[in-house]
Parts: sequence; structure tokens; C-alpha cells
Amino acid sequence: MAKNDRQPDIEGRSKRLWLNGDGTCDVELIPSLRSYTYDRDEMIPETARLRLDFYERASARLADKGVRTVFLERLGDISYRASYIPAPPFEVIVKNIATGSTIRKYPGLFEEGHRFDPPVVKFDYRTDPEDQPIGEDYLRVMGVDVEAFRETALECNASLRSWLNPLDLWDFCLVIGSDEAGRPVINSEISPDCMRLRDDSGNPLDKDLFRQGADPATIISVWTGLVERIKA
Repeated sequence: MAKNDRQPDIEGRSKRLWLNGDGTCDVELIPSLRSYTYDRDEMIPETARLRLDFYERASARLADKGVRTVFLERLGDISYRASYIPAPPFEVIVKNIATGSTIRKYPGLFEEGHRFDPPVVKFDYRTDPEDQPIGEDYLRVMGVDVEAFRETALECNASLRSWLNPLDLWDFCLVIGSDEAGRPVINSEISPDCMRLRDDSGNPLDKDLFRQGADPATIISVWTGLVERIKA
């Protein structure tokens, strides 16, 4: 990658970012998978490339449907160029199925597998060790156009579900920023690392494999099969 001759301007658990000075940035994915709930944190080679394989195609699909992301072009196996939009300290989660944190944090409200129609959209404040729900009024005080962010998340959900059908998209999380005109733009990658996706037998094709203790070879095999499927 062209920017490897200097230290990244921003580095997190899953990516490194170099600012280009022209409103764009170069991003390099880190092959890390992490689950606070299941106390697992590992580097698994090949997962970065597979995440980007998925994200590249997902961003093209969303662009066709008028849903804006920061993705501009792929630069290499694990790197891409993007519009630079600072990430806010919260994420947007779309839930089509009651699972994961919905069951864990709200025991007794919904049965595992309950299907939400319409989908549920929630906002979480991003903080270690575990993200926490944040009230929408706090976001409004921060100047966030909550309804526009919600609409963007739901448009993304509808586009992804249509594209991935007959696979079943249970839930996913996004980081959404605002451009200079205040319009929402999806700032985060869209990949098996940030969603729950099931095949027609209910088998996980996403990071739940990692959460459930699958070995690296199994994760790479399943994600490779998923990428081949969306290429078809």
C-alpha cells in the first residue's frame, strides 16, 4: 500500500487509515476478529481479504440502490480508498430477528428467533469493553438527524436483504457519518464481521462462527464460500 512508508493517521482494532489531504483516505483492514461477550480476540489471516471482497460488492449494490457509502475503489487485497468522513461515537443496528444482545439485555421480552416486522433500529454508544444503548434524544442534542440515519439504515437493510436472498440477514451494525451537506453516509465496512447471516438451513455464515468457537480454517472456508456465492 502506498502509505506504508509512514505511520497511519488513525488505527483501530480492525483497520488502519491514512489521510490523503484531499478529502479521501486509504484504509487497510486488519485480520482481527473480536467478541467481548464470548471473550475471544484473535488474528485470523485471510479474513481481512474476505471482508473486503464482501464489502466491495455490497457497496456497489448499495450505490445502485442510491444508498451512499464512503467506498471509492479497491487498492489491493486488503486495502481500499474511501471518502474521509469522521466516525461518530455511536453505531446504528438493524434487527430483523431477535437474537444476541436483544435476548441477553432484555430477557423475557422476545423469544430467540422472533422476527421483527418492521425491523427494529437502535443506536449504541461505542465504548469499551461493550457498547451501550443510547437514547435518541441524546443524539438529537448532539445534532444528529436521527430520522435520516434511521431511514438510511432501513434502506441499507432492504437493499442487502434483496441482494442476499435467499440467505437470511438477521441483523447488522453500521457506523453512519454526515457529509458536508449533513447527508448520511455509511462510514463502516459491510461484511460478515458486522452482521448475522444464515443459510436456508439456519447455519451461520458470519462472525457467529467465531463466537461459537469455530477454528480459523472453518471460518475461512465458510466466508470463502459466501464470497463465491455473492460473486455468482
